[in-house]
Amino acid sequence: MQKKCFVFGSSEYFYYFCCIFTSITMNQTAIKDRVIGVDISLDWTTYAIVDVRGQILAESRFPTEDYPEISGFVTKLAESIVTLVEANGGYGTIRSVGISAPSANFRTGCIENSPNMPWKGVIPLAAMMRDQLGVAVALGNNANVIALGEHAFGCAHGMNDFILITLGSGMGSCIYSNGHPYLGSHGFAGEIGHTCIDRNGRQCGCGNRGCLEQYTAAKGIVQTARILMEQDNKPSLMREARMLTSEMITRYCEMGDELAIEVYRRTGQVLGFGLAGYATVLNPEAIIFTGGIARAGEWLLGPTRESFEEHVFHNIAGKVKFLVSSLNDHNKEVLGASVLAWSVKEYSLFK
Repeated sequence: MQKKCFVFGSSEYFYYFCCIFTSITMNQTAIKDRVIGVDISLDWTTYAIVDVRGQILAESRFPTEDYPEISGFVTKLAESIVTLVEANGGYGTIRSVGISAPSANFRTGCIENSPNMPWKGVIPLAAMMRDQLGVAVALGNNANVIALGEHAFGCAHGMNDFILITLGSGMGSCIYSNGHPYLGSHGFAGEIGHTCIDRNGRQCGCGNRGCLEQYTAAKGIVQTARILMEQDNKPSLMREARMLTSEMITRYCEMGDELAIEVYRRTGQVLGFGLAGYATVLNPEAIIFTGGIARAGEWLLGPTRESFEEHVFHNIAGKVKFLVSSLNDHNKEVLGASVLAWSVKEYSLFK
């Protein structure tokens, strides 16, 4: 007979509580040496069991877009976590849960007014998941969470002051200052993607115009390509693409496509200009790039570095390292979320 999984908040709460309580009391000396790391993106929600060394012991995922209502999403995520845990060592080994999500606020535990996620308004996700799972849950902005993973396991190891830039469907950043992510008084520090570089520029999902991410994130890069193709009659592989993407533009650059190369040159000019002001204020040791757009490598980073050095404060020029994340794109947010999970105060219904 297939074992059925239950989560708190369901009608079988008492039955499930008794099963878990019995399991834990039979082994009261069990050490909680694992956490759950969760990465919520627009396309997929990935969840994994991670040990104290950062080893991913088990992992699975489901499509985020299949759950447009937050209540259904929370139920699905909680049930999926419990199923994975019960098949891999049991609930008694899990200390806490860390969740990475766009527009998440660590201070409040909420996803707040995300311009891209399907759930609008303020979503108290950490509290909802804690009620379902019965253990401590921490929620963090995806850029801050990735920075935690980069500091613990990646190329920022040993750095106290750096900026992490995420370039993908949106643009985010983490200010890692004096050994910790800087959150600001309300938890929203680091939203460089929503700084204005052109007050009459492209419309952004946040409601403002001319935001930096409208020129440096995936849709913005494709828009730049379309504008360039209208302005220039040169032949280009981009003209033949039915559904042009930033990944395809990178591929065309590698094939020598002059217009594709120009797309990233223009993108780099804007990105470098935006980062120069950021670095002038913060004086970081390094700027670390991550996300799908960062895979464009020197097609993007070369023009970005050139623009950056041209506009940054002269006492900082030549002193800020440009690095690409050394973590695997597949699991960098899950690893970062596991670091976040270890940082939250332990809580359990079963103690």
